[in-house]
Amino acid sequence: MAERLLKQRQGEISKGEIPGIYFDKVTFEELAEGLLADYRINERKTLDNAEQNVARLKKFFRGMKATNITTAKVAEYVERRKKDGVANATINRELAALKRMFRLGLQCTPPKVRQVPYIPMLRERNVRKGFFEHPEFIRLRDALPDYLKPVVTFAYHTGWRREEILGLTWDRVDLNQRVVRLDPGETKNDDGRTIYLDAELSALLHNLMANRQAGCPYVFHRAGKKIGDFRKTWETAFIKSGIGATYRCEDCGTLINVVVEGKRNLLCSSCQGKNLKWAGKIFHDLRRTGVRNMVRAGIPERVAMKISGHKTRSVFDRYNIVSPEDLREAAERQARFLRNQEENRAFLARRLQFSYNLPKNEPQQEGERFASA
Repeated sequence: MAERLLKQRQGEISKGEIPGIYFDKVTFEELAEGLLADYRINERKTLDNAEQNVARLKKFFRGMKATNITTAKVAEYVERRKKDGVANATINRELAALKRMFRLGLQCTPPKVRQVPYIPMLRERNVRKGFFEHPEFIRLRDALPDYLKPVVTFAYHTGWRREEILGLTWDRVDLNQRVVRLDPGETKNDDGRTIYLDAELSALLHNLMANRQAGCPYVFHRAGKKIGDFRKTWETAFIKSGIGATYRCEDCGTLINVVVEGKRNLLCSSCQGKNLKWAGKIFHDLRRTGVRNMVRAGIPERVAMKISGHKTRSVFDRYNIVSPEDLREAAERQARFLRNQEENRAFLARRLQFSYNLPKNEPQQEGERFASA
């Protein structure tokens, strides 16, 4: 028995493999730390998200050996998360983090895992599709505090991410050339980006520069400090604007629309629960709106992707939302086209009929021609 095991280990080593007894010692925690270390070393801007995903995974896989994290075990995790009412998109982000852990472990020298388990992803049906029509955006913007009005205006025009806007500094702005540049590594996808300011954005940034606070590097700021979380202010603006703030009861799923300021602590009308979560439009919907507006304006999609910072076509297509107004306009365009086709057909028919009714010149006989001469 011992000799057979020894030969097995020698065979594994000769193939460049690490004996299985080593793999059996690697735990979920070791793989998770490898993932977070990769985020820290590469200064990834989504480190906070990775930490949240690891924390959720850890509640289930804590202390588990990597060799025991199989497809079946992952399916158990997914089933438990779905029972908790977690959206498929959220579960997929967690599964993606788990996959990444194993891939990093496999890339190590020596490798920490023998293979990456098959982890199927869920179909996502809960992709957000919110966007702003122009009158609604104006109402919301006007209801926001003065320090946030330039922020939402810039987002509405460019489709930039919230973090990119709030982190924008004056050394990235050339007002003379009406250009804003982000260097590689300063964006979520690590690609550099250059945009040219239209007249409204140029005037906006000139005004911000004229009122810039000494020592503040940020283009958009609050009292000279970088703008932080403003979710409550955002929700309040929906009420002040008259649009209304929408909340969802986490206990029963009922949607509640609040139109009176200061009434956000109301109980759910269906179950009297207090666990209400914001279900209205979010800041990221300005990004979706910016993309859609650029496409509507006739800007080529590849150019729009450069402006908004979309690297993959799939995400861009998801943001290029078709609204009921788009569909209505398409129907009207088709109707106009068909009417024009019918009018052209009728015109050609009338013209053809007219040509048939014209008096025909009879050819003269040979004798008549000489007689007239």
